[in-house]
Amino acid sequence: MILSRRSLIRPGVIVAIAASLVLALPGRQYAHDIPSSVTVLAFVKPQGDRLRVVMRVPLAAMRDVNFPLEGPGYLDIARSAPLLPGAAKVWLAGEMDVYEDAELLPAPSIVATVVSLPSDRSFASYDSAFAHATGAPLTNDTRIVWNQAMLDVVLDYPVHSDRARFSMRPALARLGVRTTTVLRFLPATGGERDFEYLGDPGLVRLDPRWYQAALRFVELGFSHILDGIDHLLFILCLVIPFRRIRPLIAIVSSFTVAHSITLIASAAGLAPDALWFPPLIEVLIALSIVYMALENIVGAKLERRWLIAFGFGLVHGFGFSFALRQSMQFAGAHLALSLVSFNIGVELGQLLVLALAIPVLNWLFTRVVAERMGTVILSAFVAHTAWHWMLDRGAVLAQYRVAMPELSLSLVAEAMRAGMLLLIIGAAAWGMFEVVGRLTRSVGGSASTLAAGGGGGGGGGGRQGK
Repeated sequence: MILSRRSLIRPGVIVAIAASLVLALPGRQYAHDIPSSVTVLAFVKPQGDRLRVVMRVPLAAMRDVNFPLEGPGYLDIARSAPLLPGAAKVWLAGEMDVYEDAELLPAPSIVATVVSLPSDRSFASYDSAFAHATGAPLTNDTRIVWNQAMLDVVLDYPVHSDRARFSMRPALARLGVRTTTVLRFLPATGGERDFEYLGDPGLVRLDPRWYQAALRFVELGFSHILDGIDHLLFILCLVIPFRRIRPLIAIVSSFTVAHSITLIASAAGLAPDALWFPPLIEVLIALSIVYMALENIVGAKLERRWLIAFGFGLVHGFGFSFALRQSMQFAGAHLALSLVSFNIGVELGQLLVLALAIPVLNWLFTRVVAERMGTVILSAFVAHTAWHWMLDRGAVLAQYRVAMPELSLSLVAEAMRAGMLLLIIGAAAWGMFEVVGRLTRSVGGSASTLAAGGGGGGGGGGRQGK
């Protein structure tokens, strides 16, 4: 039988040849991979008629640029140099809006671009970073794998005065899957302000005015209470059986005073800084919801409810402080004001939740279901949800090892700070006793008669809803 020439070329041979050709090509396609983790280092310094930005980013973050390579993946530094300004313009300068007061500054001029070794330590200070970025480039005989190289860039923005208020809106999150920026602002008046944030932080005011800082932190506190489903469920459990004005004032005031104490104490450094402390607080927050829900089921009393609200409010205050901790860097010189503003935002969020929840509960208990049955159903659902949270968070807490502290001067100092915090908590609790006592006496009866439904009966729903 006569075979054709085409039949002599087997499919396996074709596949082997194609694979060999692919493997023989330079690895330029790796330039388009998104780095899993990128760290951006930046200095911002106003100088006379310019605002100077000195930055360092991984060269691998410039994903649409195929840098010339040589050998087994080494960067050809000389041939790559002409590509660096374009990469800096597209990936860095084009992704940052910088403002002088409220005026958007024009696009910056690219003063210098240079490739650096990953071991270079010149970004320890502004002066050394600027000197390195504007100095002599690496020689072409420097062997550096292209995706390990760093890109140093100097940008100049024209400004009217170096004493103005500057802000910026960086959008550098697309440099990597996880982009962390460490930014250091050096104002013309002296000093330094450090920022460290993940992703795109929105508008960053490098030197905010007092009202700008206050507004930012009011918004932060307001959004935090609305985004925190565990805090919302706790507030809901607080008020399900107590929906009249005077009981609400006693309970909500107790919770507010308590979480304000621990929020401020944590910001002042009085809270433990151990790694296990935040997971412990998360477990206790879930436990507080479970307890409140179960107490609603068995029957809540006002004289006990406000005390429990005060105790668990201390726990929730630490939880609020964890959300605030990373944001205090944006307060500028207004740390105390920003702390108070955050607390105001939290209170406004709580008031909004109460303003929406109480009419809904009143309508539900008068038109849909008897109050006692509705309280049990809602509380059981909340308790079930929080119980699973507590188990999940407890599993995380179990991964941390709690070691007994050694006797030292630092331990004595921590004990003194804890004692100060306990004194503040005791004074606040005594004050709440007086407030709640006056509120309960003003209605002419014991605190227990203020419980919704007159001690748990279903017939009180109509009176509560009025």
